[in-house]
Amino acid sequence: MLYIFDLGNVIVDIDFNRVFGAWSDFSRVPLATLKQKFVMGEAFHQHERGEISDEAFAEALCHEMDLPLSYEQFSHGWQAIFVGLRPEVTAIMRKLRQQGHRVVVLSNTNRLHTTFWPDEYPEVRESADHIYLSQEMGMRKPETRIYQQVLEAEGFSANDTVFFDDNVDNIEGARQLGINSILVTGKDTIPEYFAKQLC
Repeated sequence: MLYIFDLGNVIVDIDFNRVFGAWSDFSRVPLATLKQKFVMGEAFHQHERGEISDEAFAEALCHEMDLPLSYEQFSHGWQAIFVGLRPEVTAIMRKLRQQGHRVVVLSNTNRLHTTFWPDEYPEVRESADHIYLSQEMGMRKPETRIYQQVLEAEGFSANDTVFFDDNVDNIEGARQLGINSILVTGKDTIPEYFAKQLC
């Protein structure tokens, strides 16, 4: 079997409120204002596909949110999103590999974040056979082609694949290809899924 794991809120806990908190501290713009103005718009999507630079992304977002930050302040806040590893998930990933399954990560991410999390959480790389990142692939979930590319690269059919993600749209995109897709709603979702498989 091929098991595909998303990264954020699946293997590693993330929290956008930490980003807004850091930006608010730097800019003195109220937290509530930042949360209201933040939109995952075109610049956000372009950045995740690797179509624009980190600097261009920071500039676009600061402009959209009327946020007076230096690039360094923006970056520092952007990295604050990471909370901590879910060791129960990396343990499951390693066990699956030991059983002979193929285990990969498929993440919508960006260059700025990849300067941080691989060093901060080396267990992610150690627990996976391969890591697929949107900004390296030039496409992002829930685009059908990103799932197709992973299936082709791994040599598995949709029927022999299980996908875990915390985003409903991403789950729907994978289901359209016939991939067995599990919506991760909390820390118990993945351990409970595998506990049921073993029953």
